Amino acid sequence: MKFLLAALLLPGLATAAIWPDVIGPYHRAGPRGHPMPVTLTDRAVWDEYGLKDSEAARYQNGGAEFTATAYRLQDPTGALAAFQWQRGPKAAPSKLAALAAEPPGGVLLVHGNYLFSFTGYKPTTPELDALIGSLHNIDTTALPTLPGFLPARDLVPNSERYIIGPASLQKFSPGIPPSTAAFRLGAEAQLGVFRAPKGEMTLTIFNYPTHQIAMQQVAGFEKLPGAVVKRSGPLVAVILSPADPDAAERLLSQVRYQADVTRDERIPTRQDNIGWVILNIFFLIGILLVFSTLSGLAVGGFYVLRRYLRKGEEPEPMITLHLEQR
Repeated sequence: MKFLLAALLLPGLATAAIWPDVIGPYHRAGPRGHPMPVTLTDRAVWDEYGLKDSEAARYQNGGAEFTATAYRLQDPTGALAAFQWQRGPKAAPSKLAALAAEPPGGVLLVHGNYLFSFTGYKPTTPELDALIGSLHNIDTTALPTLPGFLPARDLVPNSERYIIGPASLQKFSPGIPPSTAAFRLGAEAQLGVFRAPKGEMTLTIFNYPTHQIAMQQVAGFEKLPGAVVKRSGPLVAVILSPADPDAAERLLSQVRYQADVTRDERIPTRQDNIGWVILNIFFLIGILLVFSTLSGLAVGGFYVLRRYLRKGEEPEPMITLHLEQR
């Protein structure tokens, strides 16, 4: 029975809509259970980035309309890679999200492992908050730090590409064989195009799990025709056949690995200060003394009041132990 129920529910779960019925003043066109198909080019690259689901929707508000497309990827790294790939060369920076850009007539942004594309409309922050609040299966793990090692000087805007396997390597840097990159060892790469007086250069930085693995892979990169290679820690930076070898050397000199070491240290509090401990002890003693005094006065006052109210009656006998006679 459980297996039958699961089989009945799985199709509904698999087709669960990403886009809501309403975004601001716009209403979704068509039934929600039948989303618009998304046309994917270079499916091998999407699969390598970990695409799990995609959905498009059209929204209308009177005569105005726009199209929205969502991609749910395996993790934020895949969303970052897809974002760099899809934003286009003319996209301008955007403040809508940590990873956001504004191509002509639209917005492209990342939240966790989701990539959202708006064509013909720029959503407001409250509209995005409502959309994000309705999402399922969100992965908010940290983004990779490798893009931060790409030099900023002379970088062609929006030329960055994140590479995590043979398909994306073939797409964005076909001059480097997958066997040399050795993704089986856990490598990932960040690519960028840089301006130079004699022509643009493509810099690809590979990141390996350890310094030793990077050292072993340097020899393979150096065998590539016209390659200029530099290793810094677990990073291996490669420029293939630069028009100006001197400019390539200057660019490679900007690639420097700096380990970001964080330690979980306990922050001292007042309770760790011996002075505060002593003051708290005296404070507790004071409270006990005041409590004892008030309790004694209360008991004594109770007996005085009782004797006053029972005038003329024989007092209650007092029990004595006579311990001095023992």
